[in-house]
Amino acid sequence: MGDYRHRTTGEVKSQGEWRRHHANTSFPRVWTQATLDSLMLDPVFPTPKPDAGQYQTAARDGVEQDAKGNWVERWVIRDMFANYTDDEGVLHTKAEQEQAYQAGLDATAATSVRAQRDRLLAETDWIVIMHTEKGTNIPAAWEIYRQSLRDITSQQGFPHTINWPTKPE
Repeated sequence: MGDYRHRTTGEVKSQGEWRRHHANTSFPRVWTQATLDSLMLDPVFPTPKPDAGQYQTAARDGVEQDAKGNWVERWVIRDMFANYTDDEGVLHTKAEQEQAYQAGLDATAATSVRAQRDRLLAETDWIVIMHTEKGTNIPAAWEIYRQSLRDITSQQGFPHTINWPTKPE
């Protein structure tokens, strides 16, 4: 159990915070209903964090009573960005901020995909070295695989949707 709500004041604190609040009181390890009643506390039950939309975030916003009278966590969905004017009088729009944020996400994802691609290519260098040393042709399946890895960045949906090629046997 995480948090508890005081029946009179409405204060919500963790069990540890309530223990510190009553520093000179000895509490049992497990709090029973009798313990809660003596402290005038009700448990606050966790609720699933709601799914936020793109450029939104879910934030805990206090507690509320559910249909059964239990105290539960309350969540709100908030936009991540809003129009604002900076100290120099420049207006920064929500759309500009979302675009910059998405560009950062795209860059991070692209870096990750390229690192994975480079690791997979490095794992196949042995086949190129072996055939180069022998003076033989690299098997077509390996050439196609390696070229497909190099072409990852030109795939539709890059960097968020990648169709990774299958490594030859």
